[in-house]
Amino acid sequence: MTRLFSSVLVFLFLSISALCSATVENAADCVAVGMLISSCTEFVNYGYPDPIPGSSCCDAMTVLGTYSDSSDKRMWLCNCFIDLINVYNSNATAISTLSGFCGIVLGFTIDPNTDCNFIQ
Repeated sequence: MTRLFSSVLVFLFLSISALCSATVENAADCVAVGMLISSCTEFVNYGYPDPIPGSSCCDAMTVLGTYSDSSDKRMWLCNCFIDLINVYNSNATAISTLSGFCGIVLGFTIDPNTDCNFIQ
């Protein structure tokens, strides 16, 4: 169990490092967003348990929230979320509620109908 927990922590650390070093121009960095959101897998796939502040899911959302400090980064992050929603379309509602459950303001609404080009 401890080994699994250590592996998860290393994975999360590497994901955070990858995201923090990401450039806005590199669409491949959306993979880092997906890796962070992977800590929310149970909620996205099954709708429970609700993410709560302090959970690994909300910790990942907090990292994403700190990354959304400019309009360019918010637009990029928005497009990454739209890509995730397109891949996991049946779970779009769960993905769109993550920031709200975690109390994180990203500067845009996570929604399949959001036009990321108009993010300020």
